[in-house]
Amino acid sequence: MGPLIPQGLINADLSLFFAFVIGLGFGYVLEQGGFSNSRKLAGVFYGYDFVVLRVFFTAAITAALGLILLQYIGWIEHGLIYINPSFLWSIIVGGAIMGVGFILGGFCPGTSFVAAIIGKIDAMFFVIGLLVGVFIFGSFYETFQPLYTGSFLGNILVYDSLGMSREVFVLVLVIIALTAFIITRKIEDSINGIAHDPHFLFHPSYRTPFLLMLGTAMLIVFLPAAPRAKWYQKDSQTLLKTVAAGEHYTDADELAFKLLNPKSNDLLLVDVMKEPDRSGFRFPEAIRIPFSDLLNPSYKKLLKESDKKIILYSYSSSLSDQAWLLLSREGVQNLFVLKGGLNGFFETYFTDKPHATPKDEMQQFRDRFIEEAHTAFKTGQAAEKAIIKKSPVTTIVEIEAPPAGQGGC
Repeated sequence: MGPLIPQGLINADLSLFFAFVIGLGFGYVLEQGGFSNSRKLAGVFYGYDFVVLRVFFTAAITAALGLILLQYIGWIEHGLIYINPSFLWSIIVGGAIMGVGFILGGFCPGTSFVAAIIGKIDAMFFVIGLLVGVFIFGSFYETFQPLYTGSFLGNILVYDSLGMSREVFVLVLVIIALTAFIITRKIEDSINGIAHDPHFLFHPSYRTPFLLMLGTAMLIVFLPAAPRAKWYQKDSQTLLKTVAAGEHYTDADELAFKLLNPKSNDLLLVDVMKEPDRSGFRFPEAIRIPFSDLLNPSYKKLLKESDKKIILYSYSSSLSDQAWLLLSREGVQNLFVLKGGLNGFFETYFTDKPHATPKDEMQQFRDRFIEEAHTAFKTGQAAEKAIIKKSPVTTIVEIEAPPAGQGGC
């Protein structure tokens, strides 16, 4: 499902549902491609149909090229991809059993289920045999374990074993695959008696896919190991200049004014403290995103989609500065840091200070604003009062029952 879930394009809670839908689509494509026909599948061993080999090669080179390109643009991190460990004897014995079963039954496990679903009786027997084998293996696992886990090779990669770089290996793999396409097509045409134009090295329908695959493989060989910045990231030099100039700060006066005037408050306050504030103080409508969770896809999506001015704060500015660099690098816009942090805000608006003689009118104005804000914050007047809906007036009229024998129901 990667990179759809990490990028927030798919809800992780619905991953099994999407996997089911993709599985249905995969089965449909296999059936439409003729993979429910055992004779067609077994044709690779007899030379009259190499569609299985071509499909496997196509899947391998498409996945390899896709993984490298997706890592390059920052959508996939190869270090987080799980690689099955390799056990030499399991590979040899399992491969032999798989090959013999493929030749005899004409199916692999996946295609057998596709064929069984559409009513192929031979595939049904193949599936039954597969389930019986699983049952026997599970029941006698301790007996099979020395063979199953014998000769552990670790999480090895082919290109590491060959001493090649990943990009060069993928280029070689693409060339081998394209060569195999040409050779197997010519073998098929020869066995099936199909004439082909001797002036063309390969079938004309292969021209565009060949050029696309070969061009992409050559491109990744010359790409750097990683881009200087992901496609969605801001340039590091621009960020450093912004920090050096202090342009990413917003002062406490703006925050105080917006808190005192809720109707004009267009701020999204984000608490990035590593530990929650134990004093119980919090800004109205502020949200808490611990520093360690800032790159969580859901939080990052929330911040990127916000149309408000985002203010990051912690006790001081240092942690908020780090959070700003991290989120700005990830492409979050309209992002600022509360200068001085929570400590600076308290120092300005919650601490009684001796009045100094103002030097100019602007300073006098600021002092009056601080004094008014100080009073409002200390007395709780800054909290927006909830609007109490008026309750409808209800008049209760007592109705007396009529005397007995004077009617009524």
